[in-house]
Amino acid sequence: MMPSLTASGLSRLLGGWNVGAAAAYRELADVVRLLVLDGRVALDTALPSERALSEALGVSRTTVTAAYALLRDQGFLTGGQGSRSRTRIPPLTPAGTTVFTGPARKDPALTAPGLAAPEGLIDLAYASLPASGEVVHRAFAAALTELPALLPGFGYDAIGLLPLREAVAARYSAAGAPTTADQILVTSGAQHALNIVLRALAGRQERVLVEHPSYPNALDAIRAAGCRPVPVAFSGGRPGWDMDSMQAALQQQRPKLAYVVPDFHNPTGQLMPDFQRRRLARAAAAAGTVLVVDETLRELNLDSIWTTPVAAFSPAVVTIGSLSKSHWGGLRTGWIRATPDLVQRFAAARTSLDLGGPLMEQLAAAHLVRALDEPLPARIAALRDSRAALLELLAGHLPEWEAAYPAGGLSAWCRLPAPISTALTVIAPDFGIRLAAGPRFGVGGAFERYLRVPFTLPPETLEAAVLALRSAQDRLDAAPQLRRTLRNAPAVAIA
Repeated sequence: MMPSLTASGLSRLLGGWNVGAAAAYRELADVVRLLVLDGRVALDTALPSERALSEALGVSRTTVTAAYALLRDQGFLTGGQGSRSRTRIPPLTPAGTTVFTGPARKDPALTAPGLAAPEGLIDLAYASLPASGEVVHRAFAAALTELPALLPGFGYDAIGLLPLREAVAARYSAAGAPTTADQILVTSGAQHALNIVLRALAGRQERVLVEHPSYPNALDAIRAAGCRPVPVAFSGGRPGWDMDSMQAALQQQRPKLAYVVPDFHNPTGQLMPDFQRRRLARAAAAAGTVLVVDETLRELNLDSIWTTPVAAFSPAVVTIGSLSKSHWGGLRTGWIRATPDLVQRFAAARTSLDLGGPLMEQLAAAHLVRALDEPLPARIAALRDSRAALLELLAGHLPEWEAAYPAGGLSAWCRLPAPISTALTVIAPDFGIRLAAGPRFGVGGAFERYLRVPFTLPPETLEAAVLALRSAQDRLDAAPQLRRTLRNAPAVAIA
């Protein structure tokens, strides 16, 4: 039997919502939406009829009807007139933000189905850059002239084209980690690389140590593989990694893998110094744990603080890289660096996922890796300007927010004055922005007091985004029940 909720029961959950607001239907819809997202109203629960709820709340039936209609448009209710409306969650984007579905209308709280933000909405859910246009175009033009030489072959290559593997190996060697082409396996991006590693090395229910917070899609991949993430928090009261805690977790938990992002960590932007890299590599080896290092953001070194690849400190380290952040996410070209034996094992494991990457893209990627330094100065200069603009805007318009200074990467990790991250994410489209809630970056509902804010947009767009964040927080401040709904309930991760 499907669960249902009486009018009096929902009224108790709603508490002292802002019934006197100018748009009472919207306030009612906001609180109901948060109850669903927070898990206090279960999915597929039948809500009370419009008439019964209006009587229980002492408001007009028109208010309840409009609130239910808004929730249906946003994808949080199914059903309609003549049947009990049931709660649901709309589809999720890869960044973990809810996609509000429904008919096209002018209400900016609604976004179209799909992955990209609709026209007129500033997308702060993604931390990524547009393509380094001319460089990418030139690489594909060169690849087109080289493609005919490959056409007589079958076109399947589970390890990757040799020119690309040689180019990637040369980058590692130049950075201080001598590497040969047989240590490189080409993948369809860093996420694909992590899935291959998990499939090859980690069984179901095995532990995987992760930083806390961590990259949401990596956490999703770990869970999808049936593994159990073991979160280790960053240092309390100071930036950076808590190496004592990480070493203790490795010794006590003996995880099969440890997934870390030491280069401009996503979401905090922190950079692990060499002495900590050396200690981490030794601790993982002593615990029998395979250390998996994600270097996707390594090239976005905004403060020119140079570090050594973790792989230089241990031959057992498995490294993941890609061109998605340095050049363009649309390239979908990444790689794994490991020992030759492990590369062969990864190649065997990937055959259940795919039979190899597209060759045209690999030919172009070889040119891009060899010319990796060409577009970086301009991109880094633009990111520095945007970082400075964002931090100044946050300090000026949201002084109660604490933004950790990012040494590189694409985003700032902000501590909020209250546990309102999910609430901000839910109402953000009302103000023309889209966000990824803090709990998406954690395990067990953590980080309700945090929000990742990318600085990948131009300063003028960031100004509009920060002003929108200010307005969204003002709305929460004026509707305390929206904040109370989250604060009084157990923290639940949005997934």
